[in-house]
Amino acid sequence: MKIAETNTAATELAWYKSSYSGAEGGECVEVAARPGTVHVRDSKDTAGPTLSVASGGWAAFVEFAAHG
Repeated sequence: MKIAETNTAATELAWYKSSYSGAEGGECVEVAARPGTVHVRDSKDTAGPTLSVASGGWAAFVEFAAHG
């Protein structure tokens, strides 16, 4: 895993929030997929740091979360 400080490349990504996230806010994350990497950030702090995860690791996490 890699935590990266916000930079121009991170702000130019196409960020998506889960459809399960309500309009009232709360604890939500946004993800942006790039070839080989998925970037994750706090939806309330979009200028803050991002977490970069290899695509395979992200897929394993999502599968685990879906069955957990």
